[in-house]
Amino acid sequence: MVPALREKFNLSFSKKQYEDYLQDLNSLHPGDIEFRVAETPVFIDKQFTQKILSACESIVDVIIRPDFKTLTANAVPQDLNVPNENDHSHFIAFDFGICENIKGELEPQLIEMQGFPTLFAYQVWHDEITRKHYNIPSNYDSYLNGFTKQTYLQLLKDIIVAHHNPENVILLEIFPHKQKTRIDFYCTQDYLHIPIVCITELVKEGKKLFYVQNGKKTEVKRIYNRVIFDDLQQQSQEVQEQGKILFEDLDVEWVPHPNWFYRISKYTLPFIKNPYVPETKFLSDVKTIPADIENYVLKPLFSFAGQGVVIDIKKEDIDNVKDPHNWILQRKVKYADVIKTPDDPAKAEIRIFYFWKDGEARPVATQNLARISKGKMIGVRYNKDREWVGGSLAYFEK
Repeated sequence: MVPALREKFNLSFSKKQYEDYLQDLNSLHPGDIEFRVAETPVFIDKQFTQKILSACESIVDVIIRPDFKTLTANAVPQDLNVPNENDHSHFIAFDFGICENIKGELEPQLIEMQGFPTLFAYQVWHDEITRKHYNIPSNYDSYLNGFTKQTYLQLLKDIIVAHHNPENVILLEIFPHKQKTRIDFYCTQDYLHIPIVCITELVKEGKKLFYVQNGKKTEVKRIYNRVIFDDLQQQSQEVQEQGKILFEDLDVEWVPHPNWFYRISKYTLPFIKNPYVPETKFLSDVKTIPADIENYVLKPLFSFAGQGVVIDIKKEDIDNVKDPHNWILQRKVKYADVIKTPDDPAKAEIRIFYFWKDGEARPVATQNLARISKGKMIGVRYNKDREWVGGSLAYFEK
């Protein structure tokens, strides 16, 4: 992205440096970074940064519209609708591919977005260790809008813990210690001092919710929700039964409320018109299959981590869809081979973090993560046999 910085980084890189970097990164919670970490960060210049942020802000303009809930009334599956939804999502993540347009120019293209948390705490640690081992220029930062480690963590605490005692605020997940993202849970606990609770540890008494750990029962007043309800539906019947607690009228606050996972998602894409958002339609609204169907991708609305996505569409793929209102047809984007590596060039995707504190008119961009790939699918679970791929972070020119 920034040729001079890329050249300098690659020339100074060594396998020993990378091994030391990984060792240090893993030292906080040994063995709990289960995904591959890329050898390099991504460097983004001012002009490209502005393109990404302007796209984010135009999408935020749609999300803060007074009629947004009406617009997304059908986004939440009826059997997954959780009571007591609040006015906005406390967190939004925007995923942009670094793409090449028909003129051969680099531009961001929105791939997906979610009203749901991501690796907010781990990226604080990731940035620290990256700066320690690599020579990151002082005028480049992984934080946005002037945020620092201290102000970022303070805002994260203000949103998640709010005015509560940390022991009454839980990070909730299904079998959290088995999740591939558990490093973020442990970093969240390190920074915010809140307990990590499995859905199986919850107890309901009337409208109150409690968790039991080490024989001690503690009231839950606020839930930092990391449960993906699609995932809950894949669990054993016993775990699903336990999960039904969450669909009851409880005297708890949600951060963010589970319904926002669906409202701010692939479901929202057809409502956004922006040069950096690919043309997207609900499959049910597509009356004629495009003649250039090879230039589109078919995505289920209710899935996660890229599952169910059809990249190379054939007519029979569309014919086989029985519930077209639950699918979108999105114009393909052309990922740019933008990162020079010792062998093949790599593609990259940048996820921008937005935080929305109660009482604020709109959310604010704070930090990021990046994913580097040399395969068709972007994500840390893909092309594990390659080098210079995996989880990373972007440094933006200030």
